[in-house]
Amino acid sequence: MAIATADRARPHVSLDWPAALKDAGVTALLAAALGIFIVGFRTVDRGVAGLQFDYQVVDVVVACVVIFFGRLALTAAAGGQPVPALLIGAGLLAAAQGLKLPSDFLTVVTSLIGVALVLRGLWSWLRRSEAGARIVADASEQFGTVTRQAFPWLGAGLLAFAVVLPFLPFADQKVMDLGILILTYVMLGWGLNIVVGLAGLLDLGYVAFYAVGAYAYAILATQHGWSFWAALPAAGILAAMFGVLLGFPVLRLRGDYLAIVTLGFGEIVRIVLLNWVDLTEGPAGIGNIPSAQILGHPFTPNAPEGKTPFHEWLGLEFSANHRLIFLYFIILVLALITNAVTVRLRRLPIGRAWEALREDEVACQALGINPTNTKLTAFAMGAMFAGFAGTFFAAKQRFISPESFVFIESAIILSIVVLGGMGSQMGVVLAAILLIGLPEWFRDLGQYRMLAFGLAMVLIMVFKPKGLVAHRDPTIHLHPPNGRRP
Repeated sequence: MAIATADRARPHVSLDWPAALKDAGVTALLAAALGIFIVGFRTVDRGVAGLQFDYQVVDVVVACVVIFFGRLALTAAAGGQPVPALLIGAGLLAAAQGLKLPSDFLTVVTSLIGVALVLRGLWSWLRRSEAGARIVADASEQFGTVTRQAFPWLGAGLLAFAVVLPFLPFADQKVMDLGILILTYVMLGWGLNIVVGLAGLLDLGYVAFYAVGAYAYAILATQHGWSFWAALPAAGILAAMFGVLLGFPVLRLRGDYLAIVTLGFGEIVRIVLLNWVDLTEGPAGIGNIPSAQILGHPFTPNAPEGKTPFHEWLGLEFSANHRLIFLYFIILVLALITNAVTVRLRRLPIGRAWEALREDEVACQALGINPTNTKLTAFAMGAMFAGFAGTFFAAKQRFISPESFVFIESAIILSIVVLGGMGSQMGVVLAAILLIGLPEWFRDLGQYRMLAFGLAMVLIMVFKPKGLVAHRDPTIHLHPPNGRRP
């Protein structure tokens, strides 16, 4: 144990300061290039003078200076030198408190970065010594044990909260809309987790299957009179067929090449939806899509002839929140089904074949596993759940257009999977709450909202590079902890 602990202790190494300064400068320049278009200027209505630019270059400069020193401190701490990180962190804290920064937001962010750098420096200093390395190793082991034991309780707590959320006093229309949106992305994240997290196939065109499901329901409902419940399985099957269709061209591709082809497939589907006007209405989109109903009772104040509104059927006073609560429970059930099927499939031979394919495709093939069938089933299963989510999206929005299925949607879903931890079901839930909920929580920050959101994501990936839930037990052990053979 002493030898292992000594190996963990990081010796003092000399840092390449010119390279570190260059890296920090490049990072600051990239931040300036991106930030100048976000907060560097904005249009302001001057009345008679019309629209004019209001420049905020000082904000961008201060932010870039903070980013420069922050990056330099992180590089030094990663190189085993905690003193620069401690000094820079303390300096940023003093500057935030003692200087008059251009805005309160920059003051708060600079203070938070200063605190983060001080903590990072202390962490690096602790790991340099043998005693510190032993403390870190023991703490990490205990933390891992506690989190593994707490995850079932955390999942049960989140599920219980999700079930009772519509009945809480603060559950107004805004809260229900946000809850539906988060659950939709949780379901999409779980579906993509099959392809990316379990099978190891980088898919940047996942939104295409989402669009197929939405347009399948919209066309079946508006042109052929199908109900939501009848179109739901049909849309899922159609999306799965598109998943197989995508799978065949990428059977021999890996890594970046696979990502490029899937990205192209997503754009092909969007362009087809945009130009096939006779079927999809093109850029105008499809409107007046029927929403989901309970036994044919619509959630409207006045129902069509021969039907009874939902509130009259139950003898309630009409509320627009009734429809949102019903849709909320639909997407909750669909998400739970997605999770249950995914967890079950992981324990079956096909799930273990996905994990083997992710670890080493050559070894997987040498063991007699058919990589063609394995990849196709992964694409088909992931696409099917995206089709279900797309059907729900069309029923909830009641209007869809190709602009609802752009590449940024695929990027958000992939970010949820990566940020949560590849292959982790609980990680997808936590990442969806952060990625979808944070922008709403930061809405009061106005134009700085996305900067705060980006800063939060950067901090998470710096301190948790493998995702929020980095540990994941394999589905089968060669030597189980209890000593019994699987």
